[in-house]
Amino acid sequence: MSKVFEVLKRLDDAKVHYFIGRYRPDTIDITATVVGERVEISVFDDDHVEVSRFFGNEDVLDEDVLDEILNGAG
Repeated sequence: MSKVFEVLKRLDDAKVHYFIGRYRPDTIDITATVVGERVEISVFDDDHVEVSRFFGNEDVLDEDVLDEILNGAG
């Protein structure tokens, strides 16, 4: 089984929601969400895996925060 399918099976078995994307020619990228955390998993064409974790709270904010985020993005 390829490394991509191994990672996906582990996420499926753990019932973790994820998205699959492709942002670079040498990776398949998986973004998973768990409570209080976003996990970015990159599986490279040579089958090595890199994982980044982003912690935060799950406060529900009003629309004003979107303006704050987008104005800071430029």
